[in-house]
Amino acid sequence: MGSLTALPGPVDPLTMADPGPPPARRHGRWLLLAAAIVGPVAVALLLTPWRERMAAADDALLLVVVIVAVATAGYRWAAAVCALASALAFDVLLTRPYGSIRITRSDDLVTALLLLVVGLAVGDLAARGRTHLAEAGEGRRHVALLTTLTEMGATGRDADDVVLVAARELSRLLDLRSCTFSRRSPGIAARVLPDGEVWIGGVRWSTGDLGLPFRGVDLPVRSAGAVVGHFTLMPVPAAPVSQEHLVVGVAVADQVGAALATRDQDRTG
Repeated sequence: MGSLTALPGPVDPLTMADPGPPPARRHGRWLLLAAAIVGPVAVALLLTPWRERMAAADDALLLVVVIVAVATAGYRWAAAVCALASALAFDVLLTRPYGSIRITRSDDLVTALLLLVVGLAVGDLAARGRTHLAEAGEGRRHVALLTTLTEMGATGRDADDVVLVAARELSRLLDLRSCTFSRRSPGIAARVLPDGEVWIGGVRWSTGDLGLPFRGVDLPVRSAGAVVGHFTLMPVPAAPVSQEHLVVGVAVADQVGAALATRDQDRTG
């Protein structure tokens, strides 16, 4: 095998990589922003006929419900915007003097401030939950990727097929412009170590802040401790890559190494 390049077409049998945020998601964020602003104002307007009879704390609790509903989307900014809109709507529409941002009662001022604080706290909790959920889903996709490569090798799929699938998934996993494989060293100074760290000479490269080095990175393919090939990773400039993703990339390269070793043994046997 000389050199293989990840192909642009679909690769069997893996279809689990994240294709990136669709346009519908961007529209959804605009709708979320609208809900965060309009929702509290609409609820406050509905409460105005009863503002003389309802306690300010009751009005605030109903506005908290709106904040929680918006916060369930999992974005801190949405909860913060909703909390600010709720505090302003409470101030202008539900406290004396009505129609003014001025608050004359200290209890109403405390309630408005609490609305803002509760909104920020709820938004932070919701964002943390969304992050944990995304990390769990990402972990399942990584396990599925490694399982697929293992099964390809175990079922006797040709090593070239394993390399092509691995190159495609490395491109998606590490946000690469291209990913090529060769049995020969590419002669690149930057290299991924087994622990997922990237070093250039004697200097550790911070991929989480700077992304992968734009001139390319060598990801060695190992089998039984010996280097049997190399993936050349050409990144999207300045796209951050976590060390956790690089560790998964090393595991992908190891699966390729196992497939290559099996084929080499078959040929020599």
